[in-house]
Amino acid sequence: MVTLPRASPPPRLAPARAAGPLAAALLLAAPGCSPRPAPEARRANVLLVVADDLSFRIGLYGHPVRTPNLERLAARGRRFDRAYCQYPLCSPSRTSFLTGWRPERTGVWGNLGPPRRHLQGATPLQEHFQRNGYFTARVGKVYHSRFEEEFRWERVVDTYDDPPPGHGPGEARWGASSRRDEEEPDGRAARVAADLLARDDRPFFIAVGFLKPHDPWIVPEAYLAMYPPETVELPPVDPNAGPLFEPRRGVSLDLPPAKRREAVGAYRAAVTFMDAQLGVILDAMDRHRRWPDTAVVFLGDNGLHVGEHGLIGKMTLFEESARVPLVIAAPRVAKPGTPTGRLAELVDVYPTLVELAGLPRVDGLDGTSLVPLLADPEAAGKAAAHTMRKVGATRKRQLARSVRSERWRFTEWPDGTVELYDHERDPHELRNLAGEAAHAATAAEMRGRLPSEE
Repeated sequence: MVTLPRASPPPRLAPARAAGPLAAALLLAAPGCSPRPAPEARRANVLLVVADDLSFRIGLYGHPVRTPNLERLAARGRRFDRAYCQYPLCSPSRTSFLTGWRPERTGVWGNLGPPRRHLQGATPLQEHFQRNGYFTARVGKVYHSRFEEEFRWERVVDTYDDPPPGHGPGEARWGASSRRDEEEPDGRAARVAADLLARDDRPFFIAVGFLKPHDPWIVPEAYLAMYPPETVELPPVDPNAGPLFEPRRGVSLDLPPAKRREAVGAYRAAVTFMDAQLGVILDAMDRHRRWPDTAVVFLGDNGLHVGEHGLIGKMTLFEESARVPLVIAAPRVAKPGTPTGRLAELVDVYPTLVELAGLPRVDGLDGTSLVPLLADPEAAGKAAAHTMRKVGATRKRQLARSVRSERWRFTEWPDGTVELYDHERDPHELRNLAGEAAHAATAAEMRGRLPSEE
């Protein structure tokens, strides 16, 4: 058994005081951990952790990729088994869930244009918290790297840097780093966030953005050693993958078959490295006794194909690109550790955090609060989750749209191509049922759930 490498923990700081009406009324703290009396009532803190390009095919969801700290967080809260991004690319997805607007409203379709100019009338999530007296901090990548300065925070700690020695532009997309965990950008981000959790002057909104497991998959050697290429099992072969037309293929690395196991193993190593850095933050949550007064949200900004449909990449409308990990741990979670199979969208995170913190509502949000599912994992949820992507020139506004129910996925492309998959019988989306007469009624019903293009 390989032990996850861990850096020495940061110096122990004085425990923070647990306070707030949310903690007092709805406390579900860890066994044996009692909050200190609050000197005055105050609103709950928020810790938002965003991972980049994180597949749902990880240990958190029963797949052979080690994520012990994500599972540890889920044991305290609610794991969402059907959570979906609204756009399978970094800046459009993050702009969407951090403003509470769907991409059709933000008009942010890619990573190259400044998003803020499109957001007249929107209130970025952390700015709403700051207006209501919260200390706000961004650590690492939260919006999109080149445009982070467009959004206001009280404190900013950037953790971007050049690739490790020996891995420059154009070189291998994966390999071993000579640095220790705490010297890597995500390692630094985790330790800065851990220190920030000690503050207790006023409620905080801390957002932490991990760069991993986005490529390049360059991590300390110990993580790569956990996934030797010869032990990696590739996903089932999709017999229809070859003729996929370009938009359906999304953005994928073009790797020779002989390199695929090595690449998948390196991706998994990057996931486990990221998870270990999350562990540093969770240790600080324990050490500073923050669980009774802090709502913690962990999510992936978009999914990623790691061999499924013959692809290693994103920007498709298959399940692997649209579905994301989502975990919420908060004092209001009943039956902690019990997952929910109800549908959720990343656009729901904004109204959820506003409700958990007891802040004034923001008008015009496109999502719905997930608080009812934190109170009861079997509560009624939404009927559909939507993911879309732009196809072709922006000015033509050609949108490919996909809708997910708890059983079915239906996708319609601008050229008229349609797809229907039955996740009860075909979880890998290998058999398109859209052209079969026996499923015509289901296809029509799912098409009716597609959002309007206007």
